Amino acid sequence: MSQYHIAQLNIATLVAPIDSPQLADFVANLDRINALAEVSPGFVWRLQTEDGDATGIDYFGSDKIVNLSVWDSIEALHRYVYQSAHVEIMRRKKEWFHKMRESHMVLWWVPAGHTPSIEEAAQKLGMLQEHGPTAGAFTFKQAFLPTGDVIRRAV
Repeated sequence: MSQYHIAQLNIATLVAPIDSPQLADFVANLDRINALAEVSPGFVWRLQTEDGDATGIDYFGSDKIVNLSVWDSIEALHRYVYQSAHVEIMRRKKEWFHKMRESHMVLWWVPAGHTPSIEEAAQKLGMLQEHGPTAGAFTFKQAFLPTGDVIRRAV
């Protein structure tokens, strides 16, 4: 077991209120996609309210939704995001979310057993937006190992 896990934050700006007819299909798929994450190999934890999702958390603004999770490796997270039924939802993101002009997804290493806070995640996103990918805050495209070394192979 690794001493580190990968944390990820992803925010999206809604094209309409979460309870609008325009977002009904997105909301209808939340439980299924969240359940898929939880049974995916490498899943460790995800931010959620008592409702079982994070749509009620408006830390970044009432027009934004947040996804914060922890995985045992970059590879496990990458498989879930790009090689599972989650892809169906990503293909439809233009229906539900505005295109973000700045970085809206960030990865960073956390000690195994650490649960990142939304404030920590926001700080990491700010680091990425201000400095670009670094060992402290990065993306799938330019990722780092917990040692700070650049990952040379594509995920």
